[in-house]
Amino acid sequence: MPSEVATPGEAFATSEAHETRAARAVHDIRAARAAREPGEARAAREPGGARAARDTRRARAEGAGSREAGGRPADAPVRRGNLLLVLIALCTAVTAANIYLAAPLLPLIARDFGSTPSAVAWIASVAQFGYAAGLLLFAPLGDRVNRRRLVAVLSLVTTAALLAAAGAAGTAALAATVFVASAATVVPQLLVPLVAERAPADRRARHVSAVIAGLFTGIVAARVLGGLAGQAFGWRAVFVGAAVLTTALGLLTAAALPTERRRPREGRLFAGLTAMPGLVRRSPDLWRACVRQAGMYGAWSALWTSLALLLTGRAYGMSTATAGLFGLFGLAAGVVAPLAGGLVDRFGAAKVVRNAYLLAAVSVPLFWLGGRVLVALFVAAVVIHVALVASHVANQTLALTTTSAPATANSAYVVAGFAGGATASALAGLAFTHFGWGGVVTVAGTWLALGWTTTTTRR
Repeated sequence: MPSEVATPGEAFATSEAHETRAARAVHDIRAARAAREPGEARAAREPGGARAARDTRRARAEGAGSREAGGRPADAPVRRGNLLLVLIALCTAVTAANIYLAAPLLPLIARDFGSTPSAVAWIASVAQFGYAAGLLLFAPLGDRVNRRRLVAVLSLVTTAALLAAAGAAGTAALAATVFVASAATVVPQLLVPLVAERAPADRRARHVSAVIAGLFTGIVAARVLGGLAGQAFGWRAVFVGAAVLTTALGLLTAAALPTERRRPREGRLFAGLTAMPGLVRRSPDLWRACVRQAGMYGAWSALWTSLALLLTGRAYGMSTATAGLFGLFGLAAGVVAPLAGGLVDRFGAAKVVRNAYLLAAVSVPLFWLGGRVLVALFVAAVVIHVALVASHVANQTLALTTTSAPATANSAYVVAGFAGGATASALAGLAFTHFGWGGVVTVAGTWLALGWTTTTTRR
């Protein structure tokens, strides 16, 4: 009867055979895996590649597990992220519209208060001064306090100010409430950095562009829809409607924002505000970007905030609703923004800004001619929007990449632009009162000349 106990030689031979078969099986598995995943195999041979390969296998295993468990790819977080991006873009559009709400309503406001449109034109510039103040005070807080809470509080403050504006009994009360509403409506400048931080690296520019598109859409809506609604329901109803939209989208966006783990607070709460002047002084590129955009945005603001006075005046005699349709030319901004980004990457910010200024300079005589020829005004409106957006993309890119403190640099840049715009629009209102449309065009040309002097040298 054969023995049931193997001899040492037989045991060794059997063990050796098993080991040979196991080694061959392992080799076959590795070969098959290498054929399927050549990139991973190469990564494993490089320094640190083994860990990267393990991470890749783990991620794939987890993804496969998610698909098996749920019966579909684990794309729910991606869909949630896309929905949040859409919500942020809508919130940006509504809050940005609040800054320009008064401009198309000036003729209606003047009629209600027994005044002339040129006498109340300064209210539009008050909104921009308010926004600049809000940028100084609140925008730098995005890196230091809970952003969800800040967005909610600012939305409620904006709502209260808009409702107070709707019930204002005179121009002084209206201007005060518009200032507060504009100062609190800095939500877009809190959301853009958040989108940039959380977007995948290969889609970051597209995500940020979506928010910027919302910003310019809000500006267009303020002029077009604001003018139409004002003509149909009165200017006070427009402010009430803006308050309702601000509350709804502001609070919804705040609730949907992801929970952030904030860094420990260092220094005073408003340390970012006090750091701005020194940062601008130490960075010539940031200083140039600030002054360039102040010049460009000032020229655009002078022309755009005064346009309703021209169109509803004796030269054309349009209604507020018809004049508001000119805001549709702002849709050119949505087309130009991605193109401008590619040009900046290819040719540099300085060249794009110089060409934008050249376009803006061409628009100035067209705007002057537009005081009598409507077609010239159409062309000028498109040209100035193309120039504004191209300049903005280039200058903001420079501001965000030229220092080690991009959030503070961005706040300084936006404040400079809105301060230039507010000053120019205030002067344009005075110029229209005393010199007509030609005075407004002169203010715009002067602002462009001041901004251009900083683009003549490139370091």
